[in-house]
Amino acid sequence: MTADTIDLTPFGGVEADAAWRDEVRELARQRDAVLLAHNYQLPEIQDIADHTGDSLALSRIAASSSAATIIFCGVHFMAETAKILSPDKTVLIPDARAGCSLADSITGAQLRAWKAEHPGAVVVSYVNTTAEVKAETDICCTSSNAVDVVASIPADREVLFLPDQFLGAHVKRETGRDNLHIWAGECHVHAGINGPELAARAAANPDADLFIHPECGCATSALYLAGEGTVAPERVKILSTGDMVTQARATKAKSVLVATEIGMIHQLRKAAPDIEFSAVNERASCRYMKMITPAALLRSLRENRDEVHVDPEIAARARGAVQRMIEIGQPGGGE
Repeated sequence: MTADTIDLTPFGGVEADAAWRDEVRELARQRDAVLLAHNYQLPEIQDIADHTGDSLALSRIAASSSAATIIFCGVHFMAETAKILSPDKTVLIPDARAGCSLADSITGAQLRAWKAEHPGAVVVSYVNTTAEVKAETDICCTSSNAVDVVASIPADREVLFLPDQFLGAHVKRETGRDNLHIWAGECHVHAGINGPELAARAAANPDADLFIHPECGCATSALYLAGEGTVAPERVKILSTGDMVTQARATKAKSVLVATEIGMIHQLRKAAPDIEFSAVNERASCRYMKMITPAALLRSLRENRDEVHVDPEIAARARGAVQRMIEIGQPGGGE
């Protein structure tokens, strides 16, 4: 069997071929490799991984793993982060083209220019950024600890928050901080989950809980619906992907509407199989995340590609910001 003959049908409910799974596991064993998969990956990739989770959880695992090789089934900035934390390990991403529209929304040069306009400001970068941007950052954050990170900064210090404008708006709401400046970046997938769509789905499912990722364009709308009494306030939950899994196990609701990338539904159904989970927007699929196919994973293991490299000087400058992110906030949740 070759990688090209593997069934790549996403979300079809059909398990990957047993021979493929066996070869992946054997090659990983031979390479002393740990397989990490983000919650937005294809179900068959999530199911074969040693660890599936959000960006913060996977960053912690990458930093602490004793494996010689890290196979990161996610997008490029995640694999870069693993390399920053583990410079002596081999880090492979099954398809190097798997980028991120949010990470692409700001460059290192743009951040340097923004910093020059606000001398003395503390730079807080969402983990969804390139290594070059992280190198210009004081502290990274994820969606679960962004509020804690900003709250830890003295109140009289200006804060530059980047690159996601919706997560920044959430942090500003939660902290009430007037000296928080927000970069106007967005994830094209999350930004496409809009308020009217959420309102319509919530009206059609009045007893459903709402799990909303703070990167979503509909997060403000969800809070508005709660404030107006259209949705019971206790049913609106602004959550990171890791916290969604935790909340899925705790909720008493029979159904949940989920506003984030659709790959998340697979983990939620595994966590709470008796609950009906449905996407607010079923088209919210990240084409970059879905580039990591079974064929790509097998090719990467067979051919030792695509290896991720980060300039040692940039990695050294970025490492402190990432390590501070790992140390702050609750251990359960991340991107």
